[in-house]
Amino acid sequence: MNFTSEEVLVKECIAGNRAYQEMLYRKFSRRMLGVCYRYARNKEEAEDCLQDAFVRVFKNLQQYKATGSLEGWVKRIVINTILENMRKKSMMYKVVDMEEAFDETGHDDLLDNINIQDLVKLIQALAPGYRAVFNLFAIEGYTHREIAKQLGITEGTSKSQYACARKILRRKLKEQSEEISIRT
Repeated sequence: MNFTSEEVLVKECIAGNRAYQEMLYRKFSRRMLGVCYRYARNKEEAEDCLQDAFVRVFKNLQQYKATGSLEGWVKRIVINTILENMRKKSMMYKVVDMEEAFDETGHDDLLDNINIQDLVKLIQALAPGYRAVFNLFAIEGYTHREIAKQLGITEGTSKSQYACARKILRRKLKEQSEEISIRT
C-alpha cells in the first residue's frame, strides 16, 4: 500500500486506519530506534522507549501542524519521551567542579581508529545525565540553554555535564587506541 503524501498518512492514522498506522511506524521506527539506542544502556531499554514514544506519537498525531517535517516532529516526541523516562528514574545529574570538567587534553585524532558501533557503546556507557546532555548537544544540536530548559537544570550544569562526558569519552577512546596499538 502506497501513500501519496505525509498529509494523507497523518489523516488516515488519525482516522484509526491500522494499515496507515503501521506504515507510519515502519517509516520512522528504525531511525527513531537509533535515537533511542544512543540514550539507552541496552537494546531492551531502547526498544521500550521506542514503544513509549510511538504510543505518544499516535495519541498526539492530531496536534501535528505540518509546518515542519513529520520526521522532525516524531523525533522531538521520541527525545522528550527519553528525557522524561530518565527524569522519572532520577538518573540524570551529578554536578562536578567546572575546573575538573574542563581539565582535558586534545585527542581529536582518537576518532580516526573507531567505528560507529564502538562509539555508540562508549556513549551508552556514560552516566545517564552525561549521556543525555552529550547526545542533545553533540548529536541533536541543541544549545546548552535549550538543554537546560528541557532537563530542568542550569545552563552551567549542562555545560559541565557535556564537558565531563567529553572528558570520559576521550579517556576511553585513548585507552581503546592504546589497546589496539599493543595488539598490533
